[in-house]
Amino acid sequence: MSAESFAMTIDGRAVAAESTFDVINPATGAAFAKAPDCSRAELDEAVAAARRAQPAWAALPFEQRREKVAALSKILEANLDPLMRLLTQENGKPHGDAQGEIVGAAYYFMTAAQLSLPIDVLEDDDDRRTVIQRVPIGVVGAILPWNFPVLVFAFKVIPALLAGNAIVCKPSPYTPLTTLVAGKLLADALPPGLLNIVSGGNDLGAWMTAHPGIDKIAFTGSSATGKKIMAGAADGVKRISLELGGNDPAIVLPDVDVEATSQRVFWGAFANNGQICAAAKRVYVHEDIYDGFLKALITHAQGIKIGDGAMQGVQIGPLQNKMQYDKVKELTADCIANGYRMHVAGDPPTGAGYFLPITIVDNPPDDARIVVEEQFGPLLPVMKYRDEADVIRRANDSPYGLSASVWAKDPARAEAIAAQLDVGYVYVNTIHEQPLTAPIAGHKQSGLGEENGNVGLLEYTNARTITVRKRLAQAA
Repeated sequence: MSAESFAMTIDGRAVAAESTFDVINPATGAAFAKAPDCSRAELDEAVAAARRAQPAWAALPFEQRREKVAALSKILEANLDPLMRLLTQENGKPHGDAQGEIVGAAYYFMTAAQLSLPIDVLEDDDDRRTVIQRVPIGVVGAILPWNFPVLVFAFKVIPALLAGNAIVCKPSPYTPLTTLVAGKLLADALPPGLLNIVSGGNDLGAWMTAHPGIDKIAFTGSSATGKKIMAGAADGVKRISLELGGNDPAIVLPDVDVEATSQRVFWGAFANNGQICAAAKRVYVHEDIYDGFLKALITHAQGIKIGDGAMQGVQIGPLQNKMQYDKVKELTADCIANGYRMHVAGDPPTGAGYFLPITIVDNPPDDARIVVEEQFGPLLPVMKYRDEADVIRRANDSPYGLSASVWAKDPARAEAIAAQLDVGYVYVNTIHEQPLTAPIAGHKQSGLGEENGNVGLLEYTNARTITVRKRLAQAA
């Protein structure tokens, strides 16, 4: 696919910006394409187009909007192979994972058929009726991450459109291309201006956050950027929803099958090279099984093939960008400087790509940077614990609260621990496995608002309450 193939979508038209920026293949460290760099004027055009398209879309009955949104899944399925290859090229993930992401996004569009907007009747008697309606917010600005650009695109676009909004979507500057291409394909099946895709850097995100024509910002990304969005949206009291970072604990009880559980925990930590918001980022293992569990994790790591995601048999690709690569290297250097025991596995390619080996840190102290900070890469601390109440305290001792996992032979015991964890989603004897209609809500600095399912759909609406007195008061 040539550089000329990539354009923004504004008001149903392909728009090439006056300036562009390089898109890097993380497996090589070299630019392979250019993406349009949206100007303020072009953003204004996209917002104006969205504002023109939104009222007619909102006027459609919900059932018609739902049918049209669900039908978009077939477009992604029909373009699976080229989208998958492009996603690997710009993101770095192996072809199988890239294919899974496109298929997952298509499936998520299909789940739109299961969602509904309620009308809550609070009272209805001979004298008075009170109802709560859910109405569109207007124009949604969606700002996407680089780790799952197409899947999170679906997470934002589907509820925004279902609720009757128009949308202006900005992919990450690290991974803009697949979203630009997929967005144009989907926009062609919708009224012009309803779905607009613009690309650019941090300035574009700030312009969107402050833009008076955008009524809501839906963001997935780091907590630091989420705080900037909150500040930028304050002047206009703009609606926001934030799905932010995490430092997600996994708690392993002593009764587990070590071999089977260690493999699940391994992939819970290292799938997508650890670049998952809800990845297991701190693992607490009971002291009775600690040594065997640690050995099993290391053994799993030794059998992993790391390399260019476009090559056959590769299981883990590069870090997606140099910023993240440098951050993980810095955390690794800190572990070395502090003398922590480290187990390194995998044999990543040498050269200019952003490759790092899988590294497991053996029982570092609770105040170690690798325990306190979110690594978002192939570097995992594994710690011992003895007391159940103490490990719950340690798991909760974080400014983040996105997700957690608990592993036990006795699911009732695990669920009792899960109920004490201050996070938005707890997996018991599984990880990264949930219905796409199940809402996710970060606690503490891991987010604001809820995403997915009917609860997430409501985040893209305003409530309107109507009270009707059925009989006019009569004059005395």
